[in-house]
Amino acid sequence: MICFVIVSFLMACHSGSKKEDKKVFTLNLDQGLTSLDPAFARNQNVLWMTNQIFNGLVQIDDSLQIKPCVAKSWEISADGKQYIFHLRNDVYFHDDALFPNKKGRKVNAGDFKYSFSRIIDPKTASSGSWIFSDKVDGEEAFIATNDSTLIIQLNKPFPPFLAMLSGQYCSVIPFEVAEHYGKEFRNHPIGTGPFKFKYWKEGEVLVLLKNENYFERDADGVQLPYLDAVKATFIPDKQTAFMEFIKKKLDFFNSIDGSYRDDILTKSGKMTSKYEGKFQMVKGPYLNTEYLGILVDSNLAIVKNSPLKYKKIRQAINYAINKERLVKYLRNSIGIPGSSGFIPAGMPGFDAKAVKGYSYNPAKARQLLKEAGFPNGKGMSEITLSTTTTYKDLIEFIQGELNNVGIKTKIEVNQSASLREVIAKRQVNFFRGSWIADYADGEIYLSMFYSKNYVPIGPNYTSFNHKEFDVLFEQLNFVKDDEERFKLYQKMDQLVMDEAPVVVLFYDEFINMYQNNISGFSKNAQNLVVLKKVKKD
Repeated sequence: MICFVIVSFLMACHSGSKKEDKKVFTLNLDQGLTSLDPAFARNQNVLWMTNQIFNGLVQIDDSLQIKPCVAKSWEISADGKQYIFHLRNDVYFHDDALFPNKKGRKVNAGDFKYSFSRIIDPKTASSGSWIFSDKVDGEEAFIATNDSTLIIQLNKPFPPFLAMLSGQYCSVIPFEVAEHYGKEFRNHPIGTGPFKFKYWKEGEVLVLLKNENYFERDADGVQLPYLDAVKATFIPDKQTAFMEFIKKKLDFFNSIDGSYRDDILTKSGKMTSKYEGKFQMVKGPYLNTEYLGILVDSNLAIVKNSPLKYKKIRQAINYAINKERLVKYLRNSIGIPGSSGFIPAGMPGFDAKAVKGYSYNPAKARQLLKEAGFPNGKGMSEITLSTTTTYKDLIEFIQGELNNVGIKTKIEVNQSASLREVIAKRQVNFFRGSWIADYADGEIYLSMFYSKNYVPIGPNYTSFNHKEFDVLFEQLNFVKDDEERFKLYQKMDQLVMDEAPVVVLFYDEFINMYQNNISGFSKNAQNLVVLKKVKKD
C-alpha cells in the first residue's frame, strides 16, 4: 500500500497538469545508502540525504561561514571553553506516531543534550564520536539549563568547534523516536529539516517530501523549501546514470567518471560541443587534497633502508612532477595543481602566495639528487609507490615523471581497504592518499602532521615529527582571531612543505551538472547538496 501511494504521488508530480504541478527533484546515489541516521553520516551519500532531513545548532553557507540554524545566537566564554546557545522557539520535529496526536513537537535544549550524548555513547558506535571524544568529559558537558538554552563545556579551548558543530553528525533528533527504534532509526529518521522521510526501498528508491512546517524562510519571507519532494534512485553504474541524466530523468548529476570524461569535457575543462547548452555545469573548489605520502620516521626499519629518509630526495620528487600536465590531461582540468601547501584551495584563509610549495622544475630535481649523493639517480635503490586500481593511471604518469629525472619506481596496486591498513601500520614508504575535510577549518589538515597524532591514534600517516610545528599546533587552541590563526596555519604549512613528507598533487574540484530548469542550487567547497532553496521550473 505504501509503495502504491508513493508511485501515485510521483506520477502526479510528473503529470504536468496545473492541478498537480508538483516539483520533484531527482538524483542518483550510485554508491548506495547505508543509513539515514546522522550518527553515521560518514560518506557523501549519507551526508547529502541527512542534510535534507535534519538540522543542527549552526549551519554553513556557500562561503563556508558559520550561520545560525536551530540556535539563533550564541556566546563563547573568555577562556574559549564554554559555548552557550540560545534556541529558536519555532522549530518542530516532523510528524510521527510516537508524538502526542502524532504531531511533531517543539525542539528543546534537552534534545540536543540527548543527541550529543548519543554520539559519544560507545553503545551507539557512532562514526562521529571523534567530534567530542577529546574535547568533553562525558555527557555532563552538555547542559540544558532550560528548554531554550544549551551549554557545552569543553575541557580545552578549540576555535574550530563551531565549524565542527555544523556537520551532520551534530544534528538534533527526538529522544523518544530514537529510543523506540534503536538501530532501526537508520530507516525511520525523524528530524527538523526541510524535507521529511516518506519511503526507502534499499537499493531502489528513496522519497522525501516537503516539510510543510519548516522554520526557515528566504530573503523575501517565503517559507522554504520550494520543492515538493526529493526522489533518489540507486543506479550503481555511473555511465548508465549519466544516460538517465541526458534523458532528463535526473535533475542532478555529480562527478564525471574517467571512462567517459573526454565525452563531456575538453582537456581544458570546458563542456564539449556535443553537450553545450543541454545542461548546466558547475565547477568549484572542493576541500580535498590529493597527495603522495612519504613515511619519514627514520627510527623505523622501513625508512632506515630507504632513500626517502633524505629530505633532498623528497624535495626532488616534488620538483619532478608536472602537476599542471597531470591535471590537464588525466583529469580534464578538474582540479588545481598543488603548488602551494597542504591546506587546499577553497578553505577559509587559503592564500596561494602565502605558502611556497613546489612547481615543476626537473633541473632542480636533478640538482637535489646530485646533492644527496645520487647523480641522475645513480646508486639509488628502486622506490615502491603504493596505490589502488582507481588511481593506477595517475600513478603511472608520476612513475614516468620520476623516471625522467633518474628516480626509479615500482608501482604496487592494492585494494583500498588493504592499502589503508598497511598505511596505518606504517608498512609502506610511499603511497597515494587524499584528505577530505570533515569540517571547514584548516586545522583538520594540519592535524595530519602533529606528532601526537601518530596512527592508529590519529591521522599522522607519514609519522612527521617537528618540534616547532608541534609548538605552533598546540598554540592554535588559544588563538581566537581568525586572521591571526590563518597566519599560523600558513607558517605551519610552510614548515611541512620545507620538510616534504608529502607531495601535493592537486587541490580537488567538484563538478556538478543540473538540468537547465533547475536554479538556486548550492555551490560550496564541501560539495554538500543543499536543496531547501532549489527551484524547478
